[in-house]
Amino acid sequence: MNLPYTQDLTDCFAAEIGDGGLEAASFERYLADSEKALQTLRAAYTGNSLPLLRLPETRDDFASIREVADRFRASFDDVVVLGTGGSSLGGQTLCSVAGTGLGRLPGAPRLHFMSNVDPDTFDKLIAGLDWKRTGVIAISKSGSTAETLLQLVALIDALAGEVAEEKIADHLVAITEPTDNPLARIVRQYGCAVLDHDPDVGGRYSVLSVTGLLPAAIAGFDIGRLRDGAGMVIEQMLSGDPARDFAPAAGAAVSIGLNRHVGADISVLMSYCDRLADLGLWYCQLWAESLGKDGNGTTPVRAVGTVDQHSQLQLYLDGPADKMISFIFTETGGQGARVPDSISALEGLSYLKDRTMGDLFAAAGRATAETLANNGRPTRVFNVPKVDELSLGALMMHFMLETVIAADLIGVNAFDQPAVEEGKILAREYLEKGVSL
Repeated sequence: MNLPYTQDLTDCFAAEIGDGGLEAASFERYLADSEKALQTLRAAYTGNSLPLLRLPETRDDFASIREVADRFRASFDDVVVLGTGGSSLGGQTLCSVAGTGLGRLPGAPRLHFMSNVDPDTFDKLIAGLDWKRTGVIAISKSGSTAETLLQLVALIDALAGEVAEEKIADHLVAITEPTDNPLARIVRQYGCAVLDHDPDVGGRYSVLSVTGLLPAAIAGFDIGRLRDGAGMVIEQMLSGDPARDFAPAAGAAVSIGLNRHVGADISVLMSYCDRLADLGLWYCQLWAESLGKDGNGTTPVRAVGTVDQHSQLQLYLDGPADKMISFIFTETGGQGARVPDSISALEGLSYLKDRTMGDLFAAAGRATAETLANNGRPTRVFNVPKVDELSLGALMMHFMLETVIAADLIGVNAFDQPAVEEGKILAREYLEKGVSL
């Protein structure tokens, strides 16, 4: 099956880049283990024990998603999405690709993803919006995330100052597990709608659920095609293709092999596409929180081309040889403003003759990847000919499955995050004891 993206691992191997690359024999060993992980995933799909794998074919939640999305698109100039981590990053990524990251699309409200509790930021947000024309989506899987509850309380107060109490329900929707939790209790006081968050789909894996799809639908995304793209990856997974021919499995084998045998402790995702910049933020949480356990894992880093050619590339090329760099390229050749002859005729600028901004973008990306490989730095390339719902759904499913397989290779649970609970407990103790802050 032809997916709407390709993965090229050529410059991750010692045969191409020398000692910084993975030896073929080591790759084969990790491929064999990836094959076992792949079989486990196929069994999970058949037994319906991992709902993530069934999300791409699901359609029975579209009616409720589209009902809210249509109402918010028709009623509001701005929509504030409250949440943190996986409750926010997936939807933020989708909306950036849809275009709302750089302005307001025709027919779509401006979307504001509020993932922190800095009071200064919230004061400015509240002062800057017309709350009669603003909707709010509050997302917390457990319904007890302190940051999201405080965010919600602040915005309910802002709404109450501008609209009648009985009208707050028209402005506010919550997404949470179908349990009697604090978030559900708060919004039901106002008669607000509550959409169910699947309790078996963790936040960082929830982008294809209502958590990511509701903001995306408000932004104007075709959420059916988004799931279709993800479904293409699942379909290939189920086809019986060997691990070497299934991009997420091969990618996991290379990533963990480079970590274990070459010391590649850092995984850089560098997108040459502004619309995919937030994909790097989503990837960082997915990879870090899923793999960072029991002394295992590699540190994910987001980079954006060409910006980080001028900030991080020196380190990648001439610093510690401890990184695997994954590039995402799109087709930009011939696009954008063309250099006029009066400019390319200037001394030192002849190389720009008849070139466009998109030509420069493409050349810079390819040159960076090639330079890294030439200097023995393991480099992977994703080519995404067209950035749309189909390709984004496929790419995000790729990274989720690659992460799950990588977790299996290093022997950790991809779906829990036990270490972060200590900090949450301590923060509650500070608040309960009245510690001076």
